[in-house]
Amino acid sequence: MTILCVRFQPSPPHEVALPELLGLLQEFTPVVEALPPDGALADLGGAERYFGRGAVELAAVIRVRALARYGVDCVIGAGPGPMLARVALRDARPGVTRAVPGDAAAEFLAGKPVAALPGVGPATARTLGEYGLDTLGRVAAAPLSTLQRLIGAKAGRELRERAGGLDRGRVVPNAVSRSLVAERAFAVDELDPSRHRAALLAAAGETGARLRAVETVCRTLTLTVRYADRSSTTRSRTLAEPTAHSAALTAAAYGMYEALGLQRARVRALALRAEGLTPAGQAAHQLTFDPVDEKVRRLEEVADRARARFGPRAVLPGTLAA
Repeated sequence: MTILCVRFQPSPPHEVALPELLGLLQEFTPVVEALPPDGALADLGGAERYFGRGAVELAAVIRVRALARYGVDCVIGAGPGPMLARVALRDARPGVTRAVPGDAAAEFLAGKPVAALPGVGPATARTLGEYGLDTLGRVAAAPLSTLQRLIGAKAGRELRERAGGLDRGRVVPNAVSRSLVAERAFAVDELDPSRHRAALLAAAGETGARLRAVETVCRTLTLTVRYADRSSTTRSRTLAEPTAHSAALTAAAYGMYEALGLQRARVRALALRAEGLTPAGQAAHQLTFDPVDEKVRRLEEVADRARARFGPRAVLPGTLAA
């Protein structure tokens, strides 16, 4: 058992501490994969030998240090592979690491719903459920040909292996998740377009801050609008260049919203998803002679430092300060 899946639980004053928390994990192992906005995978194979302690013992040390240094608690799942560690995380709670031994992986997974497996979306789970394959144990026992007929040859084979506890995944150092979501729900169904735009401004600002906190940029932005009748509309836009710049994200979000042409729509929630994430150091930025753009970016850096020290609401656009 060498893989930990850690989800930090920062209170508002510590919401931008993920880089420091990843640094804490790197004190034990260099093999750390960020799972923005608040999680990570860590391969402790070498650390167990070096420190002479098991993964569960090291998890306890990590939790104590996170609390002592940053005032941030965490929940931790442990397993022989990344997939099992992530599933174990669902059963963990602060102070108690949920560990899955390699020889008990199939038994651990058997009674869980299919959707508990990372990478299995609602559509796949629904398709399998229609044929009575609603638990991972039933999926593991199903004929391979049946699964392949339902969800495809490759997907069926991989799902059957994973449902049986076979975890071929590995931790990829410095990798980032492929998407990040910021959502704003209204207390009551909202008709006012100005409030819709204010929610988008807040969501875009949060998205930009979270991307910059883990030194990541996004290539695509997706807007989802959920209505009072539970229907939804989704629009995506590929950005002119990969960015974590809040102003660029806000402009893209506003553009998609305006293109919808909503007329007196009763909106229940708005969500922005940043996709196509890549390390900021690998992204090109088109230089500009516009002094306003340069000034805005410098102010953004100052605001990020203020939020890191005093909390995410330390600096807000005037529209949202009321």
